[in-house]
Amino acid sequence: MAKIFCIANQKGGVGKTTTTVNLAAGLAKVGQRVLMVDLDPQGNATMGSGVDKRQMALSVYDVLLESASVAEAAVYSEKCGYHVLGANRELAGAEVELVEVERREKRLKTALAEVLDSYDFVLIDCPPSLSMLTLNGLCAAHGVIVPMQCEYFALEGLTDLVNTIKQVHANLNKDLAIIGLLRVMFDPRITLQQQVSDQLKAHFGDKVFDTVIPRNVRLAEAPSYGLPGVIFDPSARGSQAFVAFASEMVARIGKF
Repeated sequence: MAKIFCIANQKGGVGKTTTTVNLAAGLAKVGQRVLMVDLDPQGNATMGSGVDKRQMALSVYDVLLESASVAEAAVYSEKCGYHVLGANRELAGAEVELVEVERREKRLKTALAEVLDSYDFVLIDCPPSLSMLTLNGLCAAHGVIVPMQCEYFALEGLTDLVNTIKQVHANLNKDLAIIGLLRVMFDPRITLQQQVSDQLKAHFGDKVFDTVIPRNVRLAEAPSYGLPGVIFDPSARGSQAFVAFASEMVARIGKF
């Protein structure tokens, strides 16, 4: 039975998509069956998983509008080793179309329920805004993984996200909890980053993942080749960190 995780942060540019595709590739490398769901109309996680968003016959848009099942719409990325339920610009229209329909915030949860036995992990890449799409992700998930940079504004964004998760937990999804905070784009030479990292550990304790993802050029280059960094350059420090993070996730889920 798959565990479903949202990768979410209401602050943009913190590496949500990079985290999603590299964690998916890392989990696949350590022998897990993975489905990556792209809930962002930009479709970056789709393209970064070696799937051309312009060529897809079916996408997460069709799944949300119940004109296709997850099994029909998901495609297997041979290069990356996991399944992709992709997104493209059509998805922006789903926001408007879902306003009038019943169970609009639970469409993704209902669709994923049919394929939970086929995967070990389902990872959902959420857009940065708190939209109907993000709400679908949060309602479907067992937990939230929060990638964050160790800087002051990131702490402010984290407060907003924690409040959002509390509201969704209280009203829509009693299972939802923060699984952990992942420190990304980390540079230990910067004193402020070290201070914020220490603050996070002091405040959130074991909710902060042990693995730290360093700032790494190869991770940044990989999307232009349509691949996660873990596949593009397995020897890079950032790639190795994501494989270590995947192993930590598997271990943590054993206790979850």
